[in-house]
Amino acid sequence: MAEFVEDPRLAPSLSEEQWERLCARAVPRTVADGDLVFRTGERDYPMILVEEGEVELVRDPLRWLGEEVVARVGPRSFVGELGLLNGQSAFLSARAVGPGRVRSLARADLRRVLAEDDELGDIILHALWERRESLRKGTAAYTLKFVGDATSQEFLALRRFAERFDLVHTAVGLAPDEVIENPAHRIDPADFPVAYIQGEPLVRATPGMVAERLGLAYERGEEGVVDVVIVGGGPAGLAAAIYAASEGLSAVLLDAVAPGGQAAATSRIENFLGFPFGVSGGALIGQATLQAIKFGVRVCAPCEAAALRSVDGGVEVTLADGGIIHARSAVVTSGAHYRQLPLERWEDFERGGIHYAATPLELRQVAESPVVVVGGANSAGQAALFLAANGCPVHLVVRRGDLGATMSSYLVDRIHTDARIQVHTRSNVVGLAGADRLEAVEIDTAGSVAARGLFCFIGADPATGWVSMLDRDDAGFIRTGTDVTTQTLDHWQRMGREPLPFETSIPRVFAAGDVRRGSMKRVAAAVGEGSSAIASVHRALAG
Repeated sequence: MAEFVEDPRLAPSLSEEQWERLCARAVPRTVADGDLVFRTGERDYPMILVEEGEVELVRDPLRWLGEEVVARVGPRSFVGELGLLNGQSAFLSARAVGPGRVRSLARADLRRVLAEDDELGDIILHALWERRESLRKGTAAYTLKFVGDATSQEFLALRRFAERFDLVHTAVGLAPDEVIENPAHRIDPADFPVAYIQGEPLVRATPGMVAERLGLAYERGEEGVVDVVIVGGGPAGLAAAIYAASEGLSAVLLDAVAPGGQAAATSRIENFLGFPFGVSGGALIGQATLQAIKFGVRVCAPCEAAALRSVDGGVEVTLADGGIIHARSAVVTSGAHYRQLPLERWEDFERGGIHYAATPLELRQVAESPVVVVGGANSAGQAALFLAANGCPVHLVVRRGDLGATMSSYLVDRIHTDARIQVHTRSNVVGLAGADRLEAVEIDTAGSVAARGLFCFIGADPATGWVSMLDRDDAGFIRTGTDVTTQTLDHWQRMGREPLPFETSIPRVFAAGDVRRGSMKRVAAAVGEGSSAIASVHRALAG
């Protein structure tokens, strides 16, 4: 059992003045020995401030495992972890040890403390984050457990969702012919993947089903109409959300998969301001998501937007499940969809060998085996270097004759000096081979090469099919600002103004990042566009 009180990172020492500030909005109550102050699975549970006595955190009994006391919190400390900030339901129970006195601090009031009290907010945020990290090491991770075919896209989708949302969880990946020995887990492989939530199986689980059970799906709140809804959780969307919320706007961030977009799938970003030693896309997105949650952004995923329309006083975003979000403004940062090669059995091997990202999650699938990387831009170069550095012989296939035509020079130089990477220019992948999973790739200039993985970085198409009413160019990218065509300007003339920077052909609807015509398709540029779009949102809402 971890004693939070013994570790200052998990239970920071608060001064009398800090404790009083934290308790100012909290509601007092007395508790008796054994009283539950909140239960596993409870929605909208509060932060518990312990004044007298102790409170223990309990991992409830599971089908295959008895109850365990995970940690104990003493006087002048608080009970809670990072899930408090984003609406996640409790995955542990909190129980009084002996008689005592506690205070309940509602989530809305906790967010006010984080937003208004920098000193206290930083202390609390660090502690909540450290607690989540500490919980990964024990049996608390079993409260969310995935079991399935290790090579299936459905199983990987669950893992990717949990990892990008930074959820405490565990995953058991099985070989296709493997059976589960423990009778408590025995389940028909046709029902894979299974998500065990507090020990109860959810068969043929999807990220959406898990998100709904955990309280991470969108539910209309008491606010009714939000100031801004941001559709797309990549760097542009996260930047827009952070700047909006930090400047007093109520913001909801939606993503069809999980926060991060293509940036989260980037193994290493070396030219982002402030990171001289590089940073993985996952780490960068993780910190940005935490920052958004800190400022009170409601981050909802997987949550797919299906339509958008202008209404009096704002916009309505219709979700794929039929829900509607009412907002005074919207920022479209929905990014792009990965392109595929027109090859036979492509969809077959998407279930076992084809990847659109190169992160530690995908690396575990290829395990130092030979791989093929297709593409000539920075994402392909970064992937090739990452895979080679982790023991994979790499064939890099590039259509152009000059690798430097579309890739940064620092990457080109490193690739040419890496003996583990074989570059094939003026080349194409023309065939795939394998039984249940990918075993070989046919390159038109080199013949068949052994490959356990094909990493495809050949670009993407803008994800704008759901906003066909917006003015777009022939490729589908959204026009903004002065780029909006004259055919769509009639309503602007009636309003007495032109589109603001990053504003689309519909008033109060903005676009930023890779989805926008003329964007640079770089992480730093997307961050700048997302934050700049919020400056225009403020102007539009004030007009």
